[in-house]
Amino acid sequence: MNITIIGIGYVGLANGVLLAQNHRVTLVDIVKEKINQINSKISPIKDTYISSYLKSVILNIKATQNPKEAYEKADLIIIATPTNYDPNTNFFDTNSIEESLNQIFKYNKNVPIIIKSTVPVGYTKSLQKKYNYQNIIFSPEFLREGQALYDSLYPSRIIIANKKSIGKKIAKIFLKACLKDNVEILYTDPTEAEAIKLFSNTYLAMRVTFFNELDSFAIKNNLKTDEIIKGVCLDPRIGNHYNNPSFGYGGYCLPKDTKQLLANYKNIPNNIIKAIVDSNETRKDFIAKEILDTKSRVIGVYRLIMKHNSDNYRESAIFGVINALSKKNKKIIIYEPNLNEKNLSNFEVIKSFKKFVKNSDLIIANRLEPKLKKFRNKVFTRDITNEN
Repeated sequence: MNITIIGIGYVGLANGVLLAQNHRVTLVDIVKEKINQINSKISPIKDTYISSYLKSVILNIKATQNPKEAYEKADLIIIATPTNYDPNTNFFDTNSIEESLNQIFKYNKNVPIIIKSTVPVGYTKSLQKKYNYQNIIFSPEFLREGQALYDSLYPSRIIIANKKSIGKKIAKIFLKACLKDNVEILYTDPTEAEAIKLFSNTYLAMRVTFFNELDSFAIKNNLKTDEIIKGVCLDPRIGNHYNNPSFGYGGYCLPKDTKQLLANYKNIPNNIIKAIVDSNETRKDFIAKEILDTKSRVIGVYRLIMKHNSDNYRESAIFGVINALSKKNKKIIIYEPNLNEKNLSNFEVIKSFKKFVKNSDLIIANRLEPKLKKFRNKVFTRDITNEN
């Protein structure tokens, strides 16, 4: 098949590499640099499996910015463009999806289209009605940043929001590319699939905030967080996973997905969903106060990224902490190798790790990396298990 994928981010690229094992895949993006990198077999994102597959696995994959080339002969098109949450409208910004659809239909009016972008509940049905086209199919992704291709090769589940033959055909395309046996496939209606995506990420955010609030309680009562978490998680109903305290949940998905779900609760009574959103802000303010209480003169921020082995700091919780500290006029310096700038929001960015440590009275780190262990007496972190 000729498969076109719009958007060379984690979702689009992971799906592209996955499907290029068996089909001809064309990737489309507005960023020329990403196009050139893909055509040179270089991954534009940090993902070990993607980098390895591009270099060592035979893939039928190319990238282009030519819409006619990308869409005209496509047998299947996947939209994986970003949908950022707009706080002014309490809604995902879905313009990139509709711009993609408008362009697709100029060249190909009958191609099945899969939406992998995260969307509000009820959005896919509105598109089907707007374009009078039923083969716009939502299929949520559940990929971790930095492990997107691995999670595509070994999926937890495949959800296709179509119960007809086209839905079964799409599922087989993805199944054939997987390395995992006995993958659970769920066929649903569009609105249920959209809800599955938002509720899944909101549950994960709830788990993060639960263990963060457990940690806050332990700090204020001078208790050992690690012992409490271990005791709680020995209950098999709770499980010993996704329980490492942090400065708050962040990244591209959880902050926006929780807010979108809360917006979808308009006129529906709720307590937990709102609390999940509010708790994250409370945690960042709590962490900032704990840092302020150390009376440190110069606060060094070690990395802006949320996770180990990441190159992305979109919506990182550390920014909320930095913002709270800056309101108290604390001097802040930043060490982030991924930044080329000398300053970020008027904060000095230091390129030398040695100089950064020397100039910091206190180093704050969402995740404790090996190079910090030598300076542990200077470091403030809530990382207990050294896991993401």
